[in-house]
Amino acid sequence: MKKFLLFALAAAMTACQQNSPKTAITMLPYPDTQRGDVADNYHGTTVADPYRWLEDADSPQTAEWVKAQNEVTFDYLSQIPYRDAVRKRLTELWDYPKNGAPRKVGEDWYFSYRNDGLQNQSVLYRQRGLDGEREVFLDPNTLSEDGTVALGSTTFSRDGKWLAYSVAAAGSDWVKIHLRDVETGEDAPDIIEWVKFSGAVWAPDSKGFYYSCYEAPKDGNIYSVQNQHQMVYYHALGTPQSEDVRIYRDDRHPLRYFHGEESYDGKYLFVSGSEGTSGTELLYRAADEEAFRVLFRGFEYDYYVAHAEGDTAWIYTNDGAPNYRLVRVNLANPAEGLVDVVAEDPKTLLSNVSIVGGYIMAEYLVDATSKIVQCDMEGRVVREVALDALGTASGFGGEKEDTEVFYALSTYTAPPTIYRYELATGTSTLIERPKVDFDPADFVTEQVFFTSKDGTQVPMFIVHKKGIKMNGQNPTYLYGYGGFNISITPGFSAARIMFMEQGGIYVDVNLRGGGEYGETWHQAGMLENKQNVFDDFIGAAEWLIDNRYTSPSKLAIAGGSNGGLLVGAAMTQRPDLFAVALPAVGVMDMLRYHRFTVGWGWSVEYGNADNAEQFEYIYKYSPLHNLREGVCYPATLITTADHDDRVVPAHSFKFAAQLQYDQSCGRPTLIRIDTNAGHGAGKPTSKRIDEMADTYSFVFHNTDTAVKF
Repeated sequence: MKKFLLFALAAAMTACQQNSPKTAITMLPYPDTQRGDVADNYHGTTVADPYRWLEDADSPQTAEWVKAQNEVTFDYLSQIPYRDAVRKRLTELWDYPKNGAPRKVGEDWYFSYRNDGLQNQSVLYRQRGLDGEREVFLDPNTLSEDGTVALGSTTFSRDGKWLAYSVAAAGSDWVKIHLRDVETGEDAPDIIEWVKFSGAVWAPDSKGFYYSCYEAPKDGNIYSVQNQHQMVYYHALGTPQSEDVRIYRDDRHPLRYFHGEESYDGKYLFVSGSEGTSGTELLYRAADEEAFRVLFRGFEYDYYVAHAEGDTAWIYTNDGAPNYRLVRVNLANPAEGLVDVVAEDPKTLLSNVSIVGGYIMAEYLVDATSKIVQCDMEGRVVREVALDALGTASGFGGEKEDTEVFYALSTYTAPPTIYRYELATGTSTLIERPKVDFDPADFVTEQVFFTSKDGTQVPMFIVHKKGIKMNGQNPTYLYGYGGFNISITPGFSAARIMFMEQGGIYVDVNLRGGGEYGETWHQAGMLENKQNVFDDFIGAAEWLIDNRYTSPSKLAIAGGSNGGLLVGAAMTQRPDLFAVALPAVGVMDMLRYHRFTVGWGWSVEYGNADNAEQFEYIYKYSPLHNLREGVCYPATLITTADHDDRVVPAHSFKFAAQLQYDQSCGRPTLIRIDTNAGHGAGKPTSKRIDEMADTYSFVFHNTDTAVKF
């Protein structure tokens, strides 16, 4: 047990020793967090949970604890002398026009998202023709005074007359779906509530749409109660939600997700089900039938309907193809089997497909960078899209009648640049290139491969200013995710530019568990193989140190959500290797995560402590349960938010309390708890800049970086 006043004095003395001659920071004492006597028995192993009371986000005791922790954190951050200068430079770098790729709606309307630079939320604009004058169509900044109401999905009816858009408040996953008349810009009275992980999927006749929702929570905190029985409904335009038709509900399996959509011509209706974040089961029925049949039984593989028309469906899948393929199936006689249209490439990941304008746009990842190939409907290659830079290309969607598509190309040193692509000729035309307050030519990006603990070759991107010396003294920000089949690819961030302007090195590592090399790579970092992810991350840090990019006293590690778990595991397994740890909205309590909101859906990725075999390997790396008293952990800034209903803040609360209890040296252990914010999606620009200013100031201070503005 720590003596808090003595600890505060020790922290201040350590700050003087570590940061001299910089301004020393005198820390307030941490709150004296009550430890309870709660314990659980997991298959014969007793596990204490002294901070169980912090799971009740609505209790006065938790609210008081949050207030006290924020007082300590913001008092510490306020003493960093260059914090305001960091925020000022971040604001300057952030202040550039941000433009999204256009999409054609109806005969001649083009819609696109735009942000003048510092608007809290991007605005949806429209224009008649690509050369027409832009006008505001939907501005979410008018929906709240502080910018915390954000747009979610936006889908247009095929006839181009209606926009269905979802709105989320304070970063919650709960959304409401609204309807707006495209011609008049006025909202219809239709409002759909209790929607989560779903938008509107229009029927081909444009008379209504499908959506997935839950029953309204009857009691308990709507931001933490477990969500069960997601259902598929159909909403007819101009009717109240109470009259919506339920299309599908599975009473036998309350912990599944479901998604509904019609084929292009309305001949078939599909329902896709999943038990988690990977693996699907695809059901279907003809429009004049009532009962659904199984088209592809779950949940070993993924099946996504890329397009369906007549009796033919084009399915994007990893069935028999770890690197994915596009197949064709006869819906009138599925027993005929799957026919390859775009066959698997055993060396390259087919990361996505779009069927537009009579062509297949096949999106590949080659060592985590984009390659786009245009094919005809039989899968024959027409041409490769010539990209102007090595980076991440996104877009390429559209309708069957389109003759053009649009895409954005992003790199580590350049924001998304927008292009128009003519399907008939393969010509890309530059539409917009953002103007930024720095010279991209001042920076260099390299990709290296290192050998992980078990001999696996793992890639990472390293970005920094040209000409810096590799003397082991560079502050380095190492980011990772490593899970859920999610690929980390090149992308732009104003905050990283600011960090690199100060001599910092930014690193993305493509850990196993991600999707960069297909399902084999994903499975090598999930369930009983999860430790591979942490070994890869630790291996990346050791490579950077061995090759004198940085040193343990200069190295910060960061990650959010599943990446927060990554940081928590790495810092508990190798606390000696890092100066700073930045776990954001992390899954820290691996024994209880499935009991909150939709955490049950992660069991296919992590395993579940209710299973004796899975408990054994989860317990070995669970960050909360592997903190040890008497260890000197890195300087830690935990970040979370009060409305995070994806990874509930109790994970971060309990981890912070335990870390403060166990920390044996003067390195700070802080938690920054944002208000009116969630897991991250839709967070307003002002809050993003504030959080990044605090985070990078904390990194600079605790890596003893000579900051110059």
